[in-house]
Parts: sequence; C-alpha cells; structure tokens
Amino acid sequence: MRVLIIGAGIFGASAAYHLAREGVEVEIVDEAHQGKATMAGAGIVCPWATKADEPDWYKMYAAGARFYDGLIEGLKAKGETELGYGKVGALVVAEDRAEFDAAAERVARRVKDAPEAGDVRHLTPTEARTLFPPLREDLDAIYIPGGARVDARLLSAAMVRTAVSMGARFRSEHVTLTLGGDRARCLDSNGAVIEADEIVVTAGAWAYQILGPLGLIHPVKPQRGQIIHLRLPGVATAKWPVVLPMSSHYMLAFDDSRVVVGATRENDTGFDYRVTAAGELEVLTAGLNIAPGLANATLIETRIGFRPAGETMNPTLGRVPDIANLTIGNGLGAGGLTIGPFAGAQLAKLVTGQKAEIPLDRYAPQGRG
Repeated sequence: MRVLIIGAGIFGASAAYHLAREGVEVEIVDEAHQGKATMAGAGIVCPWATKADEPDWYKMYAAGARFYDGLIEGLKAKGETELGYGKVGALVVAEDRAEFDAAAERVARRVKDAPEAGDVRHLTPTEARTLFPPLREDLDAIYIPGGARVDARLLSAAMVRTAVSMGARFRSEHVTLTLGGDRARCLDSNGAVIEADEIVVTAGAWAYQILGPLGLIHPVKPQRGQIIHLRLPGVATAKWPVVLPMSSHYMLAFDDSRVVVGATRENDTGFDYRVTAAGELEVLTAGLNIAPGLANATLIETRIGFRPAGETMNPTLGRVPDIANLTIGNGLGAGGLTIGPFAGAQLAKLVTGQKAEIPLDRYAPQGRG
C-alpha cells in the first residue's frame, strides 16, 4: 500500500509516523503556509480541566492526553531528543469562587479514571505562586501534576523525521486533487499525478481549498489566534506549570525564560495574517489580570495561527463515503495539540483496515454535495 498524506501538521505527522511504523509506503506533501496552527500553537495537554462536558468529545480529549506517554517513549527510542514536550503540571485558577469550586469538582470526578493526571490537590495562593511566581496573590489553584506543555513545531518535526528514517518520503509542494471515477487523484505543481493507493488530507485550515474541487462541502474555516511570547531575562522558567484560567486564555512557560500567553479566537477573519491592536490588548489584558508579575516582561513576538475550526465542537475524522480512497482528518480546533497525535494514529488504523480505539462514526466526513 502507498499512502499520500497532504499536510504535515501535528495531525498529519502523527498519521505518517504511525503508518511508517506499520511498514506502509508513505509520502508526505506539505505546503509552507504562513499561520499553520501547528507552527504557531503553544500547546497545553490537560483535558481534565476543560469545561467541555460532551461525553464523546471529552473521551477523545482524554484519550489524546493518555496517548502522549507512549508516543514520546517511541520517539525517544528512535533517537529523537528535541520533542518539545514536558510534563510540568498544570494550575487551574478562577477569579469567581463558584467557578473555581465547579472546576475542582469536575477535575476530581474526571481524574478518578485517569491515573496519568497524578495526585491532584488544592493549593493556597502562596503555594501556587511558589510554582508560578507571576500569579496574582489572591488565587487558589487546583494542581494537576500530569498536565503538560508541548511545542508543536518540534514534536511534528520529530514525527516526520522518524517517519522518513523508516522509509517515508517528504516534499514541500502545492498540490491539487481531482476526481477520476470514484477515486481521488493528486496532482503536483506541474500537473503530474502523484501515485497513491490511499490519500489522507490533514491540511488544517486550508483543507477546504484542497477538497473543494472534489465537490466536497467541508465545514472547517480558519479561526485566527494571536499568541504572545514574553521573556523574563535571567528567570528560570523551564519547570513552571501551565496555567489554565477558566476562560479561553492560558499561559505556559518554556526553557528559555519564555512565557507564552494566548490566545484570541477570531472567526470570519479568513487568512488575514496580521497582529492587531485589539488582539494584543485582549491577550495582554487577560494574561496580566491573572499574572500581574509578567508586567515587566519583554514582549518578544506575537505569533499568528489559523485553527481549523468547525461549526460545532465535533471534528471530521474518517473515510469519505463516496470517494473510495480518501480519508480526512480535520476540525480539532483549539483541542488540536492535545488530540492531534492520537487522532493521527486512529486515521492510520482506518487506512490500513484496522479498528480505531474509540468509535469514530459520528465524526465521519460528508460525501459530495
């Protein structure tokens, strides 16, 4: 079997890696778009605190977090060391006491079936600030030791490199899809056919452009996220936990005295790759409200990423019903960095005729309109 994967973000990179592990002949095609969600995203892996309570969605979210330990172990066994992943713990905070208590109840209920979350405990404001010094002085926290951060650029690159080391091929190129009977065909930038038995489209926010010529209605649009990177010169931030306020914003730290604050969720922007005044204001206001100790940090950059966001929380995962050789993985939205590696492995199973680890029927793509 020869499988062509279009899109090498964290989703497609995982699919390629897991297919290559099975001995499948894999070719990966990726176009260097500005604003790829994987390239911009600073990821937090901590599903137990999410407000989303839809059972099937949460089940996938939790499976995504659980999947990481085995993934990281497998990549390390192949010699990869630059993975961008660290299990640094998570602090869940909230300004409203009722909201904090609700979060504590939700986390306690969920971690009963998630030993990977670790020994969850309530921290006083002083204890919380010991772990994340810039925090406000009046915020209690729920500490989840199993929470993790991930640099999606590094992890995706490691999965692609490992797939290539096992025989996969990689090319950076613009491709298009056409129909030939009931099968999809992929054409390179010169119009030549790229031979493949199976085609997997994991092209993020650009997928609808690729799938449109096939007559497919793909309900995923770009959602702009503006993510601010700060530096605290001389401060050792490598072991700071991620911070999860009960809002759409978050904070996490990396090894180079860097703290990331994100992110806006802007719909109907198209691929407008700009840092805006309103976006900067929103993110900095939210961040400094929770962590005023960051006020004197150096603002070093703002990254733009376009999340592939659907009309509902449900992603698109599975084989297209009336195109015999086409599989789609998309629409993970803000959950992409938690779920992406797990979901990519599930697509690899579908393509090779195996059963996915969780039911995916409800996420199946639509056929041609």
